[in-house]
Amino acid sequence: MTQTQPSARLQDVLRQHAEQAYAHELSALHAQDHRPRPPQWKLSPQAVLTYLLGGSLEDGTVITPKYIGDRRLMEIAVATLATDRALLLIGVPGTAKSWVSEHLAAAISGDSTLLIQGTAGTSEESVRYGWNYARLLSEGPSPAALVESPVLRAMREGKIARMEELTRVQSDVQDTLITILSEKTLPVPELGSEVQAVRGFNLIATANNRDKGVNELSSALKRRFNTVVLPVPDSLDDEVSIVVRRVGQLAASLEIPAAPPALDEVRRIVTVFRELRAGVTEDGRTKLKSPSGSLSTAEAISVVNQGLALAAHFGNGELGAHDTAASLVGAVVKDPVQDGVVWREYLETVVKKRDDWKAFYKACRAVS
Repeated sequence: MTQTQPSARLQDVLRQHAEQAYAHELSALHAQDHRPRPPQWKLSPQAVLTYLLGGSLEDGTVITPKYIGDRRLMEIAVATLATDRALLLIGVPGTAKSWVSEHLAAAISGDSTLLIQGTAGTSEESVRYGWNYARLLSEGPSPAALVESPVLRAMREGKIARMEELTRVQSDVQDTLITILSEKTLPVPELGSEVQAVRGFNLIATANNRDKGVNELSSALKRRFNTVVLPVPDSLDDEVSIVVRRVGQLAASLEIPAAPPALDEVRRIVTVFRELRAGVTEDGRTKLKSPSGSLSTAEAISVVNQGLALAAHFGNGELGAHDTAASLVGAVVKDPVQDGVVWREYLETVVKKRDDWKAFYKACRAVS
């Protein structure tokens, strides 16, 4: 009985870690991966790439794609982590930086949880180490009183550490990474010792293009990273494919009792996002004003998912224009004045003129 309890609890988790959700795929890749692996890596670089981009194994196991985009970018990311340089993933919001970071750590180390969430309030202790102050007061500085940060744990265990939103962190805290990334050691002067990184240790950081100038990285820190810029999906079809796949996964996880969304509805939402984001219609004929929000792929996924919830619980179970309209308007109109003008202009100059968008136009007008 005790053997089934952890499994049952795992099924009840709202969002599983990548190494949990895709354990079957990782296990199959590990069993059939006979290529050379860097020290401490669970998979070879080629197998990590297959895990990210998808494919079929010799035994018929289907590996689902985690990233849909330029293969070369993922090759560079994986190869970087096999060297002594850290990896910095940069892009606008919603370009799957955190998603890629998590799956890279899961495939390489089997552990994506060594994570620091960067904010303006992130302290140096979060990056280096802290203290158990009860033991510190009673015993003085000792290894037992030391509280390891995720980075320090990754150094000890030869794993991948992750740091989200690096440019949100104060500059002096950012620079604590310089010694770690260059010397691969973390001094602990209170104990007169240091922690030396075990082979396999590396760091993946993410940064937002829109945060440029918030806390820019020093040139010394930039040199410790190899930077990979993750773009928005190249084509409408690629973005639709990403949205459909993620919505299906989320709907299953949340047990939303609705039929899978019609492809036409998803394509319509993604088209709206792409046109407003780019400031021009897909055919290139009409220039548009862009709203203040990012209108990312992640937000498109949320719009479809919320529409499914509305359809399931308050509709007929099938996603329609009236279900997506409310969520879509809320995603576009962040500033009621500025974005409201942009949205109404888009409705009247673009949406209204599309013959197969009549129901969608009426639903959006009703909500707006």
